[in-house]
Amino acid sequence: MLDSLVTSKTRVKLLLKFFSHTNASYLRSLAKEFDESTNSVRVELNRLTDAGLLKAGDEGKTKVYRANDEHPFFQEIRNMVSKFLGLDQLLVQVVQRLGNVEKAYIVGDYAKGIDSGTIELVLIGREIDLEYLDFLVNKTYEKVQRKIKVSVMEAEIEEVGGILVFG
Repeated sequence: MLDSLVTSKTRVKLLLKFFSHTNASYLRSLAKEFDESTNSVRVELNRLTDAGLLKAGDEGKTKVYRANDEHPFFQEIRNMVSKFLGLDQLLVQVVQRLGNVEKAYIVGDYAKGIDSGTIELVLIGREIDLEYLDFLVNKTYEKVQRKIKVSVMEAEIEEVGGILVFG
């Protein structure tokens, strides 16, 4: 979907990087991560910055880029990126097809906006189809290239002061 709307592969990678989670990065690390030339990454960073989608700031001698969360389309782009990555679909499938799922939580680094390469889920419910869950985890990895760790619990979770308490 996103790659058919945005024709530059480098621009798509940048949008995914900056709008899938709270992230800041600089030119050389992006070029290395994407296995692209610094020039092609610089051109796209400049275009996105000129459009107001990214903010650029100096940290010492390094120019650091991050998503502009004040841009009017910030949330819409973030939603598109999330759908592109399949996280919305994953949660919907988890809730609808795994059995009696009462609640599903994204926890860990990804919930904090840090992309460590692993998405952690906690599922609360009874009689959850673990075989189908394993299938979904593998399918999701193929699509989003992120490891999925799932914890299944039968006990109720309660949030107290921002901390999850297992009852």
